[in-house]
Amino acid sequence: MTLLLARSLVAVFATISLIHLYWALGGRWAASAVVPQVAVKQGGTLQPAFNPSGWLTLLVALALLMIAVLVCLRVGLIAPPVTHRALQWLISAVALLMFARAIGESNLVGFFKEVKDSTFARLDTWVYSPLCVVLGAGLLAVAWA
Repeated sequence: MTLLLARSLVAVFATISLIHLYWALGGRWAASAVVPQVAVKQGGTLQPAFNPSGWLTLLVALALLMIAVLVCLRVGLIAPPVTHRALQWLISAVALLMFARAIGESNLVGFFKEVKDSTFARLDTWVYSPLCVVLGAGLLAVAWA
């Protein structure tokens, strides 16, 4: 069961990493739906809250790929399983970051965000934040199995 969970986690993190790589290289598909949006004026048009640079997006892609590699190391998908406590705690720390992302920072992202009237906000409520909860729980399960 842990091996199936680990493979699923690796597939999800690798896929999300590849999507970020695509954006870092200039891809535009779905780019407007993944950046929080804020109103320019009261009742006005929505604009992205920030404009992510290609380098920052590439850094996120590499971080997501590294998470997939950590899961692979933990369960032995690419080498004998690593059972060191430091790896367990590192994966657990990443899981806590996933949970923190799901909870949010109270304004633009997470379940408790205040801005709720944009495409991003709806996707964040129904897709991104729940995915972070599932990934965090999966990471904890893999780390401590």
